Amino acid sequence: MTWRIGRVALGLAALLMGSALSQAPAAADMVIGVAAPLNGPFAPLGQQLLSGVREAVADVNARGGIAGQKLKVEAVDDGCEAKKAEAVANQLVGSKVRLVVGHVCSAASQAAARVYAAAGIVQISPASLSPRLTEDRAGPGLFRLARRDDAQAGAIADLLLSEFGAARVALIADRSAYGKALSDAVKERINAGGLREAVNLTFEPGEKDFRGLASTLKGEQIDALFVAAHGADTGALKAAMDGLGLSVPVIAGDAVMGTEYGVAAGAAAEGIRVAFLPDATGLERARPVVERLRARKDEALGYTLPAYAAVELYATAVAEAGSPDGMAVAAALQAGRFETVLGPLRFLPSGDADLPGFAFYDWREGAFRPVARTD
Repeated sequence: MTWRIGRVALGLAALLMGSALSQAPAAADMVIGVAAPLNGPFAPLGQQLLSGVREAVADVNARGGIAGQKLKVEAVDDGCEAKKAEAVANQLVGSKVRLVVGHVCSAASQAAARVYAAAGIVQISPASLSPRLTEDRAGPGLFRLARRDDAQAGAIADLLLSEFGAARVALIADRSAYGKALSDAVKERINAGGLREAVNLTFEPGEKDFRGLASTLKGEQIDALFVAAHGADTGALKAAMDGLGLSVPVIAGDAVMGTEYGVAAGAAAEGIRVAFLPDATGLERARPVVERLRARKDEALGYTLPAYAAVELYATAVAEAGSPDGMAVAAALQAGRFETVLGPLRFLPSGDADLPGFAFYDWREGAFRPVARTD
């Protein structure tokens, strides 16, 4: 089948879904899967995915659903582990999901992607960053809204080189796959730029006491610190450093983006910069979503809007394809250009979105806020 798909607007898609597709007889609910860590240290990121998907599903259902079917969310906890992710992927296949939004951790996404590809299910990951996810793409139904780790490492390394190129910089990572991959990539890039790290240390995720690590950093007389770990551990380390009177700039990866960092860091929270997706909360299309969440005491943090966009994209692609068939929807996603809460985007042949790269945020007034650009 040949697909002729031009610029796609979700407003038109809503009309299509509300007319031709909705003329079909009422059918059972269409199941949308959310696969993410819902417990443990990375759970805050999983909850961001779940929040975004639920909000998008509510909006789609308010417009009549997709192809005459209302959407239903099934969430599964993958524990950020490849083996468990493969098991829950098979569970979602058994539930006859049409779309999976997930996973967060790259190893989990890669393991599950093979299962979804074999079943002809569309998978859109808002959060997995490993380049291998799309370089070794499991099938044409796999797409990614997250930026790749190599792009994040490049942005962090450029910052370290430009601001701390002659300083004593420490690299610290937790021993998760995420922490090791990001820290190794940053190390490679700063070394190539002529900066040799003064300290390179690791710790177990969920460490109970960071005072020993903070003491080591103080003894090394570091000038700046890069951390590749999740928010709670990074906050606890920042608090331990503050307790010893060690006040140096801290740079961190995207896993820190969330309120749990501030809870753990307490009064020591300021003085950190985090690499993350460019802020989309002020975009015209995103603003109503952000305001509705805020009215319910929820915030569009981290991966909330990318998860919303995943459902938004799927609904549009079904309307374009005229069918919820997985391969037809995948072809529509691959060929179209879409208006989303993240801004306009299209998917490259690899399955990666052509969204802008990383931006930096700092902690001010009790939240992460975009760092003003100076260029």
